[in-house]
Formats: sequence, C-alpha cells, structure tokens
Amino acid sequence: MKEVRTTCAYCGVGCGIRATVTGARSVTIKGDAVHPANFGKLCSKGTHLGETVGLEGRLLHPMLGDQQVSWDTALEAVADKMRDCIERHGPDSVAFYVSGQLLTEDYYAANKLMKGFVGSANIDTNSRLCMASAVAAHTRAFGEDIVPVTYDDLDEADLILLVGSNTAWCHPVIWQRIEAAREARGTKIVVIDPRRTETAEQADLHVPVLPDGDVALFGALLDDMVRRGLAPGDDHSSEHGVSPDVFAALADIVAENPRMVTVFSMGANQSVAGTDKGNAIINLHIATGRINAPGMGPFSMTGQPNAMGGREVGGLANMLACHLGFSNAERTDVAAFWQTDRLSAAPGLKAVDMFRAVHEGRIKFLWVMATNPAVSMPDAGFVREALARCETVVVSDVIADTDTARFAHIRLPALGWGEKDGTVTNSERRISRQRALFAAPGEARADWSIIADVAARLGHGDAFAWQSAAGVFREYAAMTALAVKHGKVLNLTAKAAVSDAEYEAMEPFIWGGRHPMAGREMRHVSVEARKRAFDPDFPLRLNTGRYRDQWHTMTRTGLAPTLSQHRREPLLEVHPADAVAAGVVHGALAMVMTASGQSTFRVCVTDAQARGQAFVPMHWTDAMASGGRGNLLLDQAVDPISGQPGFKDNACRIAPVPSEWRAFLVSAEAVTPSGLVWWSRSRVAGGWLHELAGNGAVDAEALLPHGDRVEAVDLVRGMRRVAVLDGDGAFAAGLYVTRGGQLPDRDWIAGQLGSALLPVPEMLAARPSTPAPDRGAMVCVCHGIGANQILAAIESGAGTVAAVGQACAAGTNCGSCRPAIARLLRTSNEELTEMAQ
Repeated sequence: MKEVRTTCAYCGVGCGIRATVTGARSVTIKGDAVHPANFGKLCSKGTHLGETVGLEGRLLHPMLGDQQVSWDTALEAVADKMRDCIERHGPDSVAFYVSGQLLTEDYYAANKLMKGFVGSANIDTNSRLCMASAVAAHTRAFGEDIVPVTYDDLDEADLILLVGSNTAWCHPVIWQRIEAAREARGTKIVVIDPRRTETAEQADLHVPVLPDGDVALFGALLDDMVRRGLAPGDDHSSEHGVSPDVFAALADIVAENPRMVTVFSMGANQSVAGTDKGNAIINLHIATGRINAPGMGPFSMTGQPNAMGGREVGGLANMLACHLGFSNAERTDVAAFWQTDRLSAAPGLKAVDMFRAVHEGRIKFLWVMATNPAVSMPDAGFVREALARCETVVVSDVIADTDTARFAHIRLPALGWGEKDGTVTNSERRISRQRALFAAPGEARADWSIIADVAARLGHGDAFAWQSAAGVFREYAAMTALAVKHGKVLNLTAKAAVSDAEYEAMEPFIWGGRHPMAGREMRHVSVEARKRAFDPDFPLRLNTGRYRDQWHTMTRTGLAPTLSQHRREPLLEVHPADAVAAGVVHGALAMVMTASGQSTFRVCVTDAQARGQAFVPMHWTDAMASGGRGNLLLDQAVDPISGQPGFKDNACRIAPVPSEWRAFLVSAEAVTPSGLVWWSRSRVAGGWLHELAGNGAVDAEALLPHGDRVEAVDLVRGMRRVAVLDGDGAFAAGLYVTRGGQLPDRDWIAGQLGSALLPVPEMLAARPSTPAPDRGAMVCVCHGIGANQILAAIESGAGTVAAVGQACAAGTNCGSCRPAIARLLRTSNEELTEMAQ
C-alpha cells in the first residue's frame, strides 16, 4: 500500500488529502493534517471519494459514434474536422467549452491552442456559470482578478458576512473554520440570503434579502456607514427591501465590528446584476478601510476545484492568458511568447452566447471538455437543440453516457480524479498538486496530452511538445512574467525552472501573498440596483442551488451510496401558503413551469422558504430521473458585464402532478422506465433504489429482471409486492406498489440486495421479522447517524451539538450536518418546554 498526498476533486476550498491505495481501484481517504487549506478536515463528499473511483460507467476507449476506434483514428478525425471547419468558415466557427474540473495544465493547453493557434477566443468555461461576475468585479475594482484575502483572515475576523452562501452545505470545511473562529474569539456571523438555509439557522443574524436585492442592501449599508462617520462620501437614502428592525441590527453589527470579512458565492454571482453585487460588497470594504489588513476584506468563494486556475491561464473568453487582456501591447507580448502569428484579435463568445452561436449555425465545431452543458447551462432544452444541430461535437470526459455525450460525434476518454497529475488553485490563490493514485484505465489519457496531439496534427507540434504535466506548468509559470510586465500581481516566475522531481514534490503555496492589494490602487465602482420584470402568469420567483452531498450533475457523487442518502430525490421547496395556493402537498409531485420549460419535482413544504419564492436543486439529469431538471427552467438572461447567467431569480408557477399509484423498486441493475408520471433513482450499496409513480396498470415485467418470483397482492388496499430471486436464490430485486396506502421503509430492503436465504415474508414485507431500531432520516452521512439516533442522544442528556457528537459521533467529521443537529436540539427543547407548561 502507498500513501499519496493529493487535492480533493470537489469545491474551491482545495482540501488536501492523504490517499492510501489499497487495491487496483480502491483507496482509503483522510484529510491531510498539514495542508493549510483544511488541516486534515474533509466534507462528506471528500470523505467518501473512495466510493467514486471505480470504473462503472467509464468511457475507456475513443469512440466515433458508437464505434470504438484507435486513438490515431479519433485524433485524426478531430483534427480533420477542425481544420476543415476553419478553412471553410474561419476560426470563429470553432469553439471549446471547458471546465473547472480540468487541471491548470489542461486549461493552459486548451487556451493556447484555441487563442494562439486556431486564432479565435471562442473558449469559455463552466466557471462562467459560477464565478464570472466575481472576476469582473475584481477586475473593475482592482485592475485584475484578485481575491484580496486568504483563509487566515477568517480566523482573525470579528464579523463574517456570508452573502448568497449556504456555507455549511457548499463549503463545509470553511464553515468549520468560521465556527472555530466564533468559539475562539466570539466572531459574529451574519447570513444574507433569501432562504433560511441551514447556515442561516446558525447565524447571529439572518437578513432575508429579496432575490437580486443585494446591490440595494449594500448600498444602503454603505450609506448608513457614511451617516455614522465610518466612511467618506455623501449621504443618500437607499430602498433595500429589508425590514427596518433587521436592517438596523445589520447596520449596528457592521458598525461595531471593523475586522470584517464578507464571503460571497453563487447566490451573489449567479444574477443579472452579479458584477454590481460584487462591486457593492467591495465598495463597502474600500470605503470603510476594511481591506488589506488581518481579518478584513471581500472574499469570493469559488465553486469548482480549479475555477481559479482556469481564470489564471485564460479559460474565460474575455481574457487572453495570465490575467492579460486584448490590448495591442498585451497581444504583441503573448504572440511573441507563444511564437504564433495566429493569435486571436478580440475576446470570444461567452458561454450563453456561444451556445446561441451553435444553435444558429455560426459555430460548427464544438469541443466540450470535462463538463455537461446539456444539464448545467440555463435554458438547457435550447442547449440540447444547439448540440443536436452542430456539425461536429467532440466530448472529452470520464463518463461514457452523459446528457451531453449523447450528442457527441466523437468521444475521447479522459483521466479522472485519482488518475490525473497536475495542479489546481483554490479560492485563496493557493496552488496545490493533484497526484495520480491509479494507472490510467483502458485507453484514457490526460486532457493536456490529447490537446497537444490534436495541435500536432494541425501542424503546431513544436509549440505543444511537452513531455509531462510538469513541462506545461513550467511554460505557464514562465508566461506569468508577461503579467508582471503589465503590472499584474500574478507571478509564478520563481517556479518556471522547477525540475520534474521538484514539481512532483511541490508543496502548496499562495501567489500574491496574504493581502496582494496592499499599497495598490483600488477603485470605487458605481453600481445599479436592477430588478427583473416578471410575467404575472408566473407569480413565484425561482431559485436554484446545490445539495449538501451532491456535486454538479452527479456523474461522480451519484455513484456513491453514502452520499445518496441525504437527498434521494430532487425537491421543490415552497412556503406553506404558496403550496396551498397552488394545490400541492408535501411529499406529492408537482410541476414547475417557466417560460423556458417545465419539470417535475417531489414537493417539500417548508417555512424556511420565503413566501412568493421557490427553490429546486441543480444536480439531476436524464440519467437519474424523469424530472428534476432545474436548469431546464431558467432563461438565458445574463449579467451585461460578466455574461454570467441569472440562476437565482426566474419567474415560475407550480401545479400538482397527480398519479394513480406510487411505488419503489430496489434492484441490482439500474432501470430507466418509460411511460410513467415520475421516476428517479439513487445509489444504494447493492445496486439502485428507484422511486416510481404512474397511471393505469403497473408493468412489472418491464421493471423487474428475470428470475424466480414471489408475489403478494391485496386488491382491497391496492397493494402489490413482487420479489425476484436470482439463480442462486439471492434477493435480486423487489417492487412495492400502493394505490392509496403507505409504502414500507426503503432502507432495510435496499440493504438486502444480493442476500441469500432471505425469508420470503421478509422480502415481501420489506422489513425484518424482528424489527431493528429505526435510525430515522439520515442526518450525518459521514458516520451513518439518523435523526432518531440523535434524538435518543438528546433525550439521554446531550444538550449541545458538541455533546451530541460525543454521544453518537454525529457532526464530528465534516460538520455540514451540525445545523441539522442544532435544529433537532431546538425542536426537542421547544417540545420539552411546551410539556412543562
């Protein structure tokens, strides 16, 4: 066994991992105690990375259509199609759509080929969907895409504002750091978010800002600081839409705590006013002098593991490379460095405009790398139409069957996490190594190498003659000398001559220092509070976001049985009053409709959702459900400065979706039903759990595998149960149907898949003859602790979250479940108080 120090595959926290390889495709995971991003802590997703390194669903060979071909054949096809497209229609008929899942070396190679040698800047990244507005705000205020703080500032802040960030779920390791600061120094926590999220429940103050109301709120806050003499300028009156009492509490806490860090994330960025939101936050810090000192500054938290690395090397269409733009002087220097006479002359098409150009036929060759735009882009139905119309779609990915890969003419097998070798940059500008744990499976190859081979076939081999990821990194590091020449902070020139051995051993490091804007010019930027116009036929305002234990479009986390327990289905969260008005009920199905599309979700009625608003997740795909497609519902409106789509504020309405029967199916193999009102599936240890709903007859033959069957039917209760045994007599599948009653619990029977000698009555009842303790709904996936187990600890005297952790381990690993534990404590205490009265 060998231990490898590497970096997590998920969010922008950039946690270090120590991975011990235990077999050909098995690994144990623990946090790296000396990595300065996490000091050994991991979230649930990172903790369970070992469940996602198998080869299930992997793309292992190059494919032309459905035919497996050699790498030479595939690469020649890519180069021929690209060359022909450029010759017939010009370089702007070609586009690359890349991803924050790529390593920096991959990003650098793709950007160099596209902008330097194809001659078009039509390369954009899915980071456009999450970080582009923060980039634009930084550039307007600082002259460069600079995050002016580090994680250390969280440790030293007296006040942390969390804006549009459900930190406890989306960046749990950072949330633990914030909690530690509160415990150590009494740091105050304020959450500014339309939803009462799990993070908001734990805050000292929750400010329920209106959707897209952040610019007005921060303008009013700055005006209040001016009135108090804490910032220069004129006093204005700003309408912010927050209740006077809550705003006064916010203003007081801000005034009293100058050591303030404002963490802003997707809830702020994913807006048609996202850039102005970022600048409104930065303006407050600049005006009050709360920047460039310990415990102070605006902090943009990235969503993807290498969103920052992609921004450094030019993955966005509006940047050239290394934080350089398209001025004549910058273009001249870049052309000389790359030794090309084909350098793109102007910015390219940003993501939404790129897919419009594909739809219109202006882009005829599209290469998608490590992302799934058929699901993740707004107005995803339009994107699918565009992909279907495109003359040539190339997809480089680790998964064979994604919603996007279904449109590909050429599929190229790429390395996944645990196989890649290179670097990533986290939210605090810290560059860390991602190292290989396993040999490349099948014929999978590194993205940078695939790109270099295509470049060579296009006649540019000398410019892409790298022999390793270290060679790519050295070139990128050397190129940052151009950034320095043009007055930028980005400077990796000290790493430009690292040997392969030094690259292999490279420790995490931050570029730019702790406060890179100290002593540099900073600009106050005028911002505008814009509101979207809404059609009265769509009275609710739709918000989208992440779930705690899932990642992007679930091609990785959807394979992890442990991570699938927290939210097995995509939920429509809606306020009780709005549910009554629409005629939908908790636990039933509902249709969400917008001007762009419609999709079905399971209903969750909750007063954590404000009246007039609704929330759905972003993760579900056609591979995992018949509905739940959040991004199908969103329009193409974007921020006019950054081009980032407005995922958080779309108009919708909801309506009930009736069905005559409900069912669930557990089976060793995944099933994709047809003709049903609803189906979804989630991973369990022995196979898959499917939720089903439909009308008319239940077609058990289409759902169940072959094998010996036993069946129970109760026509009075409208119940039917069918169990299937394989050739060895082991439980292979079970279908449980009701037309009006209650379905049994899923967990126990799902855990019996593959079990031999399981009594028939237990199979049909879906419960053991001697019932085991019911652990309740899953709360802590890290330790497998359910709500009933936590309540038992509370009843035994555990009166705090920490005490619950001591009693049953819940909340002691990643910490993302601690808000849920606190809620159970609060509810239990309220019930005891009521009983006492």
